[in-house]
This record gives sequence, structure tokens and C-alpha cells, in this order.
Amino acid sequence: MKKNIVKTTGIAFLSGLLAVGTFTSCSEDLLEVPQKGVVAVEDFYKTDADAQQAIIAAYDQFTRDVTGFNDGFTYCPFRFVFNLCGDDIYAAGEFFGDNDFAGEMNEFRYDSGSAVVTNSYNHLCYAAYYANLVIKYFGGDKADTPVKKQCVAEARVLRAYIQMMLTIGWGNPPLLDHVLEPGEYPTNCADHNAALEWCAQECLDAVEDLPARENKNDKNGAVVVTQGFAYGVAGKAYLFAGKNAAAAAALEEVIKSGKYALVPGERYADNFHIEGDCNEEKIFETNIEACAIGQWEGYIQKSTWMESQIWNWRSDHFKANPSLNYSGLDGWGGLGVPQWIADEFIQHDGEDSYRFKATIIPIDELVYNSVYNLPVDNLSLEEKKVSTDLGITEKGLYGQSFYLPLKPISRSADLAFGNQRLNNFTIMRYAEVLLMYAEAALANGQKTEALDAVNQIRTRAGIAPLTDITLDDIKAEKKIELWLEGCRWADLVRWGDFEGVEKAGQNVSQLYDRLSRTPQAGEELTETFRDNRFYLVKTHVAIDNKNTVGFKAGKHERFPFPTNSVSINPNLVQNPGW
Repeated sequence: MKKNIVKTTGIAFLSGLLAVGTFTSCSEDLLEVPQKGVVAVEDFYKTDADAQQAIIAAYDQFTRDVTGFNDGFTYCPFRFVFNLCGDDIYAAGEFFGDNDFAGEMNEFRYDSGSAVVTNSYNHLCYAAYYANLVIKYFGGDKADTPVKKQCVAEARVLRAYIQMMLTIGWGNPPLLDHVLEPGEYPTNCADHNAALEWCAQECLDAVEDLPARENKNDKNGAVVVTQGFAYGVAGKAYLFAGKNAAAAAALEEVIKSGKYALVPGERYADNFHIEGDCNEEKIFETNIEACAIGQWEGYIQKSTWMESQIWNWRSDHFKANPSLNYSGLDGWGGLGVPQWIADEFIQHDGEDSYRFKATIIPIDELVYNSVYNLPVDNLSLEEKKVSTDLGITEKGLYGQSFYLPLKPISRSADLAFGNQRLNNFTIMRYAEVLLMYAEAALANGQKTEALDAVNQIRTRAGIAPLTDITLDDIKAEKKIELWLEGCRWADLVRWGDFEGVEKAGQNVSQLYDRLSRTPQAGEELTETFRDNRFYLVKTHVAIDNKNTVGFKAGKHERFPFPTNSVSINPNLVQNPGW
């Protein structure tokens, strides 16, 4: 299942990065430095083995740039950029301004210099460059063996996925369909939907040269580009382009292949941990593994590294550490669950569904049911409810409600070297395919098929199936099933559902424990929880600090192109409002 991926040499990296407009002018001097020990391009790109080395390098760079860390940005900009603008999370932390690169995205205070936006855009472009090298040197007439054809097909799908996400996020980015020549500056693509359709067609054209996953238990088939992933990307691109019939047809190919399945409900939580790596539900995930060259290259630059720490609970704000039940990692509490999404989740699923139990956790359950390896473990439930030896300190938990995130919390087995998360990074799983298919099929008049797809998801979650279906039902299911998986914000934009983000940043709740801190005069106490021990206070620090917050129509539908990209590339037109 796991494999060591060793970065190949002899790939002319600098010219490609300069061409997409991501270097500063001082970096151009690097082009004048003679490279030592590098194989000439004309001598490298020849054999099947060369093609395999080149596609390995493309996977390696995809893992680093999409799922990992680079350029000193220690988190996961891809995961952040496609989640933080949604209405269903708080960019929390120790206090307002903590990890503000996340807070500014969540409250729409960011600009074109945002670290999240810049690193996401730039590194998607980097990854596309490596895929383009494979296509350039082994494609067309040079694809004269089955091995070369497969390598090129895999690279085309990787590139199509990257282009699709750039187009979804940035609207009309340049079409990264070739390796740019020195001095060539790309222009914005002319038509958003046409660019998405190009991504879909690239995948469909590559299918015949791709392997199919052997069966549901084929672990290797989950960490390489297969026919299933190609059809999944094509279906998603068509869906976002408004081509519902084409989307349904492509996604149906994944379903009828029989090579994928939803894991049983009792294994649902494993999807988000190392135990679920390469399982039957994974369409494609990046294979994170150590290289022989050590911790830095092998782990840190390929794993999500600090993501697990920033999103794990703020353990030092608990009197007794509940993280010991999971990984023991003392987090920064940088992810919060707004109370409204928790309320909707309970109304939709109840608190006993497999899905609920794997996704969020009530504060009283976390405090009273955790094992602390302390004398408080011997107390009865009623004694714990009045004990000052456990619970939240007087500092409270900023950006939290009565329900804390559980889905992203690291287990011990997920981690190496303290905080480096090594479970594979899921790019697409079968649940997303089913929900996209349901939406496309319903719009295409295939109501029975849409209903069946959604009911598979509901049955696995442990809740009753529907007898009829509407688009609102699919939206509700997707909101809960794919929470924190990079889908919500893109869907809000596609559907035009901005009501929940227009007031982002105006009010953020802070969770307190009455046994540590009683409500203060003048505070906006919103509500208390169950036994009245825990309560929420409404805060609006962003507004108090004179920040402009909230989604603005005509601007925030698209991310801005990074300042450095626009300054370097005279052909790149900035998005409206920026």
C-alpha cells in the first residue's frame, strides 16, 4: 500500500515556475547559476523508465504542493483556501487574531497578499508544471509504448484536476495546458465554463490509457490516477460547468464500475485517519510516506505537518487534557463549529448516527467521558458535573460552540515526530461521487437514481432513507457528509447561496465553563447548555477593531490572483473587486 517516492533529478524546474509568474525578480539571477550533476533534457526523456521517473516526480510534487507544505507555509493552504470561506466553520484559536492568516479568510478580511491565497494558487501551478513536463516529453508521437501512454494519461488527469480547482477558486485563471517557454506570459482563460469543460474532456480522453482499480480492496488503485478518478474529475468539472447530463454520465461510470463502495457505518470515522488509507471508499488520495532521505523531505514536506496541531483542541485551555484520548497532541484550537451547523446536524442525523459521532462532539461528552489518567476518572457523572478539577479554564474557548470538531482531530496512529500527520490526504472519495451524481441526475430528470444515491449515504450514516428528493435535500446531505472536505465554499458559490457568509465575522461565539468563570456584566450571553454549566458569549472583536468583514457580492465569489503573480505577469488580469 505504501511506497517510497524519491524525487528525480534532471527536471528543468526554474524556467517553468518563472513562466507562470511566481518568482520575484531577484530569483531570476538563479537562472545564471550553472547546475551541476544534472542530466540534459534531451538525454533524459527517452525510455519507459524515464517516463515512470517523470510521473513519479509529478505525483511527488502534487503531494508536496496540494497536500503538504512548501515555501515556509507550514500548514495546508489547499485545505484552508477551500474551507475557510464557508459558513460552516470558525477560524478559531486562542483569541481573535491568533493564526490570523486563517481568520482573515474566514471573515473575508483577506486581500491579494494573503498567505493562504498566494500559496494555494502558486503551488497548484507548480504541481501542474511537473504534470506538463510528462505530457510534453512523452506525449503525442513520443507516446510509443503502453507505459509512456499511461504515464501521460496520469499526468493529464492530475493537470485537469489542478486546472479544475484553480478555475473553481479563481474563476478565469490561465489555462496551464503546456510548459511555457521563457518569456511567455499566460493570459486569463476567456470562458470559465469552457475551461471546466476542457478539464472534463482531458480526463475522458485519457481514460483508455489508464488502469482501472482492480477491485474494492485494491489499495494501490487508490493512490494512483485510475479510470475511476478520471471519471470523477470529469463529472465534477461538468457539474460545475452546469452540464448536468454529461456530469451524470461521467459519474455513473464510477458507480457502475463496482470498484468502489461506502465503508460500513462502524468504519466511517476511519475514512479520516490512517486506518482508512486506501479503503474501498477512496477514489484518489495522495500517498504520504517517508523517504530514505529523512524527516524533512520524507515527512514534513509531504504531510500536512502543522494542520493537525492548528486544528486540534486548545488543550491548555482545559483543566484536564481531553486530547489524551486521541493523540495527546496539544493543539491551537484553530477550528470551531458554529452552533447553527451543530443544531442542523442534530436535526438531520440525531446524535446517535455513525456520521455525527465521527464528526463533532458535545462539550459535556468531551469533558465528562474523557479518560484523563487522573483522580477525576474515578468520579461519578454527577460528581464530574460539579468538579472544578476538569472542564474549561477561565480563558474559555474562542470561536467554539457547544460542539467541538472531532473529524479532523488526530489519532496517535496518524502522527509521526509529534505533529506530522501521515494518514493519506483524500482528494476524492466515493461519497462525494454519489452526492455529485445525485445532484446531476436530479437536474437531468433521473429522480429515482438521485434518490438511490442519497439513500446510500443516509443508510450508511445510520439514518432513515428518504422517500422523495429535492435539490435542498441533496444540499443538506452534502453539507453534513462532506464537512471540512473542501466542498462547502465552492458549492455556495456555484449555488449562489451567500446568506450564511454575508455576516461572517460580525459575531463569533466564545465557550465558557461556569465553574471557572461566571458571565460578566455587559456580555451578550446567548445560551447555556443542558446542565447550565457551559455557556456561550457573543463576541464581535473584528468589528470592534474597525475591520470590514463579511462576503461582498461582486468580489468574494472568486479569490484574487496573488499580488506577486499579477506584478510579474503583465497579461494576468486581476479578478473584479481586488
